[in-house]
Amino acid sequence: MNTQRVLNGRYELGELIGRGGMADVHRGVDTRLGRTVAIKLLRPDLARDPQFQARFKREAQAVAALNHPSIVAIYDTGDHAVPGGPEDTVRVPYIVMEFVSGKTLRDLIRAKEVSIGHAIDFTLGVLSALEYSHRAGIVHRDIKPANVMFCEDSDTIKVMDFGIARAMADSSATMTQTQAVVGTAQYLSPEQARGETVDARSDLYSAACLLYEMLTGRPPFIGDSPVSVAYQHVREIPEPASSLNHDVSEALDSVLAKALQKNRADRFQDAAAFQRALRAARNGIPVPDVAAAEASTEPHNTVPAAERTAQAAPYSVTGASFLDDSPSGRLRPVHDTLGDDRPIPAQVYESSEASELPLGLPPERDRTPRQKSRRRTWIATLVIFTLLVLAGGGLWLYNMMNQPPPPVAKIQVPSVSALTESEALQRLYNARLSPQINRLRHDTVTKGTAIGTVPAAGTSMEPDSKVTLNISDGPSAVKIPNDLPGRTEAAARDVLRQIGLAGAPGT
Repeated sequence: MNTQRVLNGRYELGELIGRGGMADVHRGVDTRLGRTVAIKLLRPDLARDPQFQARFKREAQAVAALNHPSIVAIYDTGDHAVPGGPEDTVRVPYIVMEFVSGKTLRDLIRAKEVSIGHAIDFTLGVLSALEYSHRAGIVHRDIKPANVMFCEDSDTIKVMDFGIARAMADSSATMTQTQAVVGTAQYLSPEQARGETVDARSDLYSAACLLYEMLTGRPPFIGDSPVSVAYQHVREIPEPASSLNHDVSEALDSVLAKALQKNRADRFQDAAAFQRALRAARNGIPVPDVAAAEASTEPHNTVPAAERTAQAAPYSVTGASFLDDSPSGRLRPVHDTLGDDRPIPAQVYESSEASELPLGLPPERDRTPRQKSRRRTWIATLVIFTLLVLAGGGLWLYNMMNQPPPPVAKIQVPSVSALTESEALQRLYNARLSPQINRLRHDTVTKGTAIGTVPAAGTSMEPDSKVTLNISDGPSAVKIPNDLPGRTEAAARDVLRQIGLAGAPGT
């Protein structure tokens, strides 16, 4: 029979609501504040390993600094003793988190309750959380449907398990390398599969795999084993999402093609760029460079290169390919083939006498050289005018799609004097600044207390700028002279005063 436990004299441990490879999650109650919480405990069999203990605590403390509506909040951390054997106990660390009521995206995908609009909205929520965490220097490493929850009552997305990698292989095929977990096979970035160092762009690849699965009902790559899936991430190109779901637009296909590039330098370089592309795709605007690359690599044209050059010659120079579909029917092929089953070159045409000719000119055989010259001039003028219109329209569209983002509003450095180190760091992170700690000796400010910042409070800076946070390291140590014995009290006080000590009675 399980007995109710109280952690740290404050958190009542309730029923088990989730289980992973590294930790178990229980529903709990914070008796001090009277609120429901989720409590994650490291598995007792792993708690004996100092590396797992240190990793669990270190990453929990890092994530505790994140404060974002799309990230599950961390309230507290600690550890408690559980029996480990007949005569010993094990200290099991735990994390107290925000209790979230909702469904994971994995459950919604399996129930087929995710529309294309929902998939875009959910991905934008995940990217918003990743943008915030990446700015704070934290990479998730395990973005997948089971780690994202949709709260229907508040219509929000919650990203869970930040920085807590899986410790053992499970049914969803967790990959390991040198006993270090790097993520879940279906959502691994190529660099994770190769065992390389991950960065923010690895999270964006996993987010693209999540979007792909929401759009199609399956991950980009599936296989019989984690190794085969990881190999596909490194070597294979996924099928376009539109081939599995015909409602997926070409614009969304282009976003996925960009986000699922093997080389991380070819992907979106930050979550904000991914978000912009998704919002544009919602309006039918594809990612420009991906669309161009796909068009240039289309394999369907099997006409020999020399023949394609001959066919394209009249149009590549003049841009007059639209004349092939002229409403007047004036230009049409002489025959379907040249007699030997070779397709007719596109430039072989004859005039149609029954067609109405522009400018009242007679049929070709009745024209004078001057009339022929006038017709050629008219066609050339029309072509040039059309090219100018197309070029102007293309330039306008290019400028519209490549407008620089509006200038980022500057922010003021907040005042952090007299705050604790953690409070000062949190205030600077909330102000979208990147603090760098500098510890200084100070005779009047308590150790661990903020002295101030460089630049000073009130200075206007751009977001993500580096700010030096000066933290007091306490008063400097002073060596007491060893020649005080034998001196008079007044002389001894004078010596102590000279080296910066008060020289109070009894010193």
